[in-house]
Amino acid sequence: MSNDVRPPIQLDWFLPTNGDGRHLTSSGLPKVGLFQQGERAPTLDYLRQIVRATEQAGFDGIMVPTASGFEDPWLITAVLAQEVRRLNFLLTLRPGTELPTYTAHRAATLQLLSENRLALHVVTGSSRFEQRSLGDFLEHDERYARTAEFLQQFQAVWAGQPSAHPGRYYRSGTQTPIAPGAVVPPIYFGGASEAAERVGAAHGQTYLMWCEPPVMIAERIQRMRDLAAAQGRTLRFGLRLHVFAAPTDEQAWAHVERLLEEIPKDAIDQAQRQMAAYESVGQSRQTQLMQGRGRGARELEVSANLWAGVGLVRGGAGTALVGSYARVAERIEEYHQLGVDSFILSGFPHLEEAIHVGAQVVPLLRKIGAARGGSGVGLVGPGGGSVSL
Repeated sequence: MSNDVRPPIQLDWFLPTNGDGRHLTSSGLPKVGLFQQGERAPTLDYLRQIVRATEQAGFDGIMVPTASGFEDPWLITAVLAQEVRRLNFLLTLRPGTELPTYTAHRAATLQLLSENRLALHVVTGSSRFEQRSLGDFLEHDERYARTAEFLQQFQAVWAGQPSAHPGRYYRSGTQTPIAPGAVVPPIYFGGASEAAERVGAAHGQTYLMWCEPPVMIAERIQRMRDLAAAQGRTLRFGLRLHVFAAPTDEQAWAHVERLLEEIPKDAIDQAQRQMAAYESVGQSRQTQLMQGRGRGARELEVSANLWAGVGLVRGGAGTALVGSYARVAERIEEYHQLGVDSFILSGFPHLEEAIHVGAQVVPLLRKIGAARGGSGVGLVGPGGGSVSL
């Protein structure tokens, strides 16, 4: 692990806008089956509690997801941004259901309402089935070509460029000026296919990945740095993962063992069949981490303290850090030293775990950062710049 001083870590939490609970299947991106439904509906009152707890726990921001079955992220963000004064909102959108010009003006309005606490996470899609359920009928690579055009036009609209955009998927006429005082939101971008990597290198600011063993993440970071450098650009990097932390390693592993034991016997097979139909390369990489392994808790430890068990029953982020508070903080710092500056964490249930992780893990990360010469937890200011705590 390098001793080089890194920029401050940005720590965000996750807002479960399709339900929450104590089971691995209570909240997902997306859910894969009807077993063990969430114990808590995503009511406005409950989501308010999570957002307030996240800010009070010391996190920098919160991701607001989107997918079939999730509440609308624009409406949720507009309401909940008024509940807190410091917390940033990472709003997830899909170009297949958005127009870039209208998106730019909505984002500008949210920047004014939130005092420039908005960032945008651009997700091109997941499975053909889910995209079509949302009214999007393009195939995989064509969706990424459209995303590139979406981001080009979004930036042009924000910059006030007057010329019409001669695109295949979008056209625009005379540009209406963006509201003065609205800072252009930082762009997060994800996707593991070659098409996704090309778009991310050309248009993203933070390249967001689902967590994998450090050696795999290091390879992806280097590849994306090379792709971005070829276009005269640089990237930040982020990880999306779950956390199961406890006072001791033994307690943390005992907890995830109990989570596995409570899953109905046929639910894992059902979930795996559904996820095998996804075109997502990122989803395939998560699934491959489990191949050839048993289904006991420790058998699914794919690298030190990195557990692939979440991916048995849910799509999207399928890995978690499992261990003592100190061990989890050390692993996050290990990824930080590889080049990851943004971490989007979650736990089950999200309300209690925001408080728990904020109280036990975040202070340890601050301490590790101070010992390394100041590369501790930080806040992301307007435009994406980091401010040390």
